[in-house]
Amino acid sequence: MNARPADLLLPYQRAWVDDTSRFKIWLASRQIGKSFAAAYEVVQDCYRHPKARWVVLSTTERQAEEFMEKIHQWTRAFGLGLAGAPPAVCKSSEVRYANGSRVVALPANPNTARGYSAHLVLDEFAFHEDSAAIWRAILPSITNPLRGLLKVRVLSTPNGPQNAFHTLWTNESSKAATASGDGWSRHRTTIYDAVAAGLPVEIEPLRQQFNDPHGWAQEYECQFVDTTSVFLPYELIQQCESPAASEALPAGGSSLTHAYVGIDVGRKQDLTVLWLLDRLGDVLWTRGVLVVERARFHLQLEALAQVLHTHQVVLRKCCVDATGVGAMLAEELARRFGTCRVETCQFTAPFKEELYPRLRRAFEDRLVRIPISCAIREDLHGLRKLCGSTGRLLYQAPHTADGHCDRATALALALRAATEPSPQFVVRPFPSKWGAALAQRQRAA
Repeated sequence: MNARPADLLLPYQRAWVDDTSRFKIWLASRQIGKSFAAAYEVVQDCYRHPKARWVVLSTTERQAEEFMEKIHQWTRAFGLGLAGAPPAVCKSSEVRYANGSRVVALPANPNTARGYSAHLVLDEFAFHEDSAAIWRAILPSITNPLRGLLKVRVLSTPNGPQNAFHTLWTNESSKAATASGDGWSRHRTTIYDAVAAGLPVEIEPLRQQFNDPHGWAQEYECQFVDTTSVFLPYELIQQCESPAASEALPAGGSSLTHAYVGIDVGRKQDLTVLWLLDRLGDVLWTRGVLVVERARFHLQLEALAQVLHTHQVVLRKCCVDATGVGAMLAEELARRFGTCRVETCQFTAPFKEELYPRLRRAFEDRLVRIPISCAIREDLHGLRKLCGSTGRLLYQAPHTADGHCDRATALALALRAATEPSPQFVVRPFPSKWGAALAQRQRAA
C-alpha cells in the first residue's frame, strides 16, 4: 500500500480526525464510514502517544468485533505507511502495541463503562441499551482531573429523542458533561454531505429501495424521529387505502348521496386543503381532495366556494378551520352557505382532543376509505400524540416542506362534519363569477 493512511479518508472523515477537541460528538448518516474514521483516530493516537489507553463501547459484541476489525485494518495501514512502526499484538477484543498503548472494544453496559479509566469511544451511542445509565456511569471517570484529560468521542446515527445521545447533541453547552469547562465539538454529516464529499453512493435508488420516508429522515438525513409518538401508524393507514377512493373532485352531475367537507386553511408555508367525503352505508369514501398552495385568499375563497356550490344539493355539512389565517375564509363561507351548514372551528386544546381521536377511530374501525397517495399517507403518518408536562395529551403536526399535515387535518374536519348532526338546508346562491354564470344559464333555460 503506497498511499498514506490519511489519504484513505474522505474530507468529512478527515475533519473528524483532525479535530483535537477533548469532547467530540458526531451526528452521522448510516454507511458513511464514521466508525472507520473513529478507528483511524484511535490507532493514530496510540502510535503518537506511548501507553495510550482507549476503550470502545459498542451496541453489541458483534459490533464491538467489527469496530476492532477496523482497528486491525488501520494497524496494518500504519505499519506499512509509517517508518519504524512497532509491531502489535491483536486479539478479537483487544490490541496491545509494543509502545505500551492498548485498545479494548466491548459491548456496552453500565458496569462495563464503570470499570475503565481511558480515552473513550461510544460507537452508535443512540442504540446503546440504557444509554443514560451508561453515561452516568462513565461521567465521573472522564471528568475527574485526577484521571488526566481523557478524550471522549461520541458518534451515532439518530434513534429518536429518548436517549442520552439526543440529550448530548441538543444540549448546546453540555456543562453537565464537562466539569473542566471544555465544550463539545459537533460534527454532522448527512448522506447528502457524504456524497457531495466523494462517497460513491447513488442516493435516489437507495431512497426508493428504503421506501420509508420517516426511516430515511432518521437513518440518512440525521433527523431525530420520534416513532413512539406516531398517531397513525402506516399499517393503520394502509388498511383504509383503496383504489376506488379518489383525489380528483367529481363533476357537478356526479352521483354523490351524502357529502361532507372538511377544509384546513393555510397561506404561505401551509397548504389549504378541502377534503370531500361521501357516505355509502357505514363507510365514508373520499371523493376528492383539493389542494391550494400559496394562493391569495380571494382566489382560495372562490375555489373552495365553487366546490361547495357544485355539490350543495347533497352537501350535508362543512367544517372549516377558523383559527388564525382561516378566520376570514371560514366566516365568508358560513355567510354564503349558512351557519347551519358551515361550522367554523377553532383549534383549541379541547377541540383537538375531540377531533383527532375520532380520526384514529375511523381508521381503526375501517369506516373511512382514502386514495392510495404517498402525500396523503405521509401527512397522516406525520401527526404526533405527546404527553404534556401537566399530563394532558397534545396533538401536534410538525412543519415540513409539504406543509403542516394539512391533508390529515382536512380529513379530520370532514369526519367531524360526517359525525355531527346536520339539518336539511335551503340552497342559497352566492355572488361569484361561477354563481352568476350558473344563474344566467338557468334563466335562459
